[in-house]
Amino acid sequence: MQPQDLAREILRDAAIGVGVADTPQGLSAIHHPGAAAAIWRRRPAADVQAWIDTLDPARLPRARVILRPEAVHSTVTGICAAAGTPACAARDRLVDDIAALADLFAELMRARWLRLRLDVVTTNACRRFHIDAVTARLVCTYRGTGTQYGISTDGGEPRRIFTVPTGAPILLRGTLWPEAPASGLLHRSPPIEGSGETRLVLVLDPVDDPEDAV
Repeated sequence: MQPQDLAREILRDAAIGVGVADTPQGLSAIHHPGAAAAIWRRRPAADVQAWIDTLDPARLPRARVILRPEAVHSTVTGICAAAGTPACAARDRLVDDIAALADLFAELMRARWLRLRLDVVTTNACRRFHIDAVTARLVCTYRGTGTQYGISTDGGEPRRIFTVPTGAPILLRGTLWPEAPASGLLHRSPPIEGSGETRLVLVLDPVDDPEDAV
C-alpha cells in the first residue's frame, strides 16, 4: 500500500481532521497535513478492564513526573506499588501498556523526555473545550468515560461532540504544533461530577529540556 493510500485509509471520519486507525502505527497520521488528531481504535482486554473498573479508587495509580521513555516501565511499577495497586497479572499488563504507549509516543514525537501524568478524576476537570499549550499530547482513559472532542469554527463549544472509547489512545496536536491555520479541533474531559464515576487517565507530553519543563 502506498503512503498516500494508507493516509486516506486511516483518516476515516470521526470528525474532520481526526484519523482513526486500527493499529498503533496509524497514530502517525498526526503528521499528515490537516490531521489535528489521531485515534488508535482498540478494545481493552475484558479481564483487565474489569479489574481496573472494580479497583478501589484510592488504589489507582496517580503521579506527575518527567522521565526518559525507557524509565517509564520501572517508574510506573513503583507508582502502582506506592498507591497500593494490587500486584497481579492485570497490573503488569497495565504497566506494560503504559510503557508501550510512552515508547510509541516518544518515537512519533522524537522526544528524549516525557511528562507523564496518571490522573484519578472524579470531578469536572478541564470541562471547557480547549487546545493544550503543547506540541502534541497523548491521552488514554483506562477507566471511565474517554476524552471528548469536536470541531469549533468560533472557539465556542462544538455543535457535535465525539467521545473517545475507553482504552483507546488519542494523539492531539497542541497550540505549539508548527502548522497553520489551526484546525478548530477542541477537546475536554467529560463532565462527570456528581455521577459517582472515577476516571483513570494517562497523559503524555514531549519534553525537550526537563530543566525548563513545568
